[in-house]
Amino acid sequence: MQAPRLRSRPRKTTAAPAVLAALVILGWPAADAAQGPKAKDPAANPATTPATTQTAPQPEASPTNTPPQPGWVARCSSLGRDAPLECAVEETAVLTKTGQVIVVVNIRVASDTHTPVAVVQLPLGLNLPAGTRMQVDEGKPIDLTIQTCEDRGCYANSPVAPELLAALKSGKQLKVSFQTLSKETVTIPMPLADFPAAYDRIK
Repeated sequence: MQAPRLRSRPRKTTAAPAVLAALVILGWPAADAAQGPKAKDPAANPATTPATTQTAPQPEASPTNTPPQPGWVARCSSLGRDAPLECAVEETAVLTKTGQVIVVVNIRVASDTHTPVAVVQLPLGLNLPAGTRMQVDEGKPIDLTIQTCEDRGCYANSPVAPELLAALKSGKQLKVSFQTLSKETVTIPMPLADFPAAYDRIK
């Protein structure tokens, strides 16, 4: 069975067997995964496509029949007429064939403190004690604790330090890593080409 093709803006890539195997272990549809020899570096050929969809401040999955558009999206919303605006930028990685959401990175700027906070949505079926890791290009990895899980997935959040924000604006790729229940590491790459312009619209 042919592995899923990745949806990205500049080019198309193919999924690595090791990452696809990890997706099956997590309980994602086997129809979207190809059987094959395990690769040593699952990050070399990602199994997902970075994309974005407009959602609530806490990321949520998009319908499979309306795949989100690629790139970072900037959005502002308010809970009421007199409530302050809450603005965020967001990018989503989905399985191309099904549109199933794998990872969502949402960076919100609080209206009171103007401090950016990152919320990372991950799939269910993870090794929770291992948490998740964010890394821009080959920079310093940042470990996050998975704090809660619900029907849509598991969530980790953390304030975005000035150093990380600068790296996101100047970097080429954000990598989000997590472990399956079998302790296999899965790394999802998310391009940053659209991040600076999107973030400038909400800061």
